[in-house]
Amino acid sequence: MFYDALLIVAIWMITLLLMVVANGGEPVLGAPVQSLLFLEAFTFFAYFWTRAGQTAGMRAWRLRLESNDGRRVSLHQATLRFAVALVAFGAFGIGYFWALIDRQGRTWPDIASNCRVVQYAD
Repeated sequence: MFYDALLIVAIWMITLLLMVVANGGEPVLGAPVQSLLFLEAFTFFAYFWTRAGQTAGMRAWRLRLESNDGRRVSLHQATLRFAVALVAFGAFGIGYFWALIDRQGRTWPDIASNCRVVQYAD
C-alpha cells in the first residue's frame, strides 16, 4: 500500500500544480478539488485491479487481486473493494488487521468484494 500511496500522491501533486497554474498561482481549495483527487485515487485502483489485477505496489511484491472464482475483478467488485478499504483503513486499520484472525487471511475489502489477493511465482 505504501508504494501505491507514493504514486497516488505524485498524481495528486501534478493535478494540483496544474490547477494552481490554471488559477493564476492562487491556491485551489474546496469540495470540487477534493472530489477530483478522490476520483483520481479510485480510478487508479479500479483501472489496475480490473485490467491486470495488480497495481505497481502489488507487482513489486508479486501479488495479484482476483475474484474468488479466479477470474478478473469486475468494476463493481473494484468499487466495492475501494469503498470498504476506506472504512477498513478509517477504522484504525482494523479491517486490515482482520486478516490476522480470519481463517482464510481475508481483510474486510476481500470479504466485501468477494476477492482474494494471491501471491504468484515468477
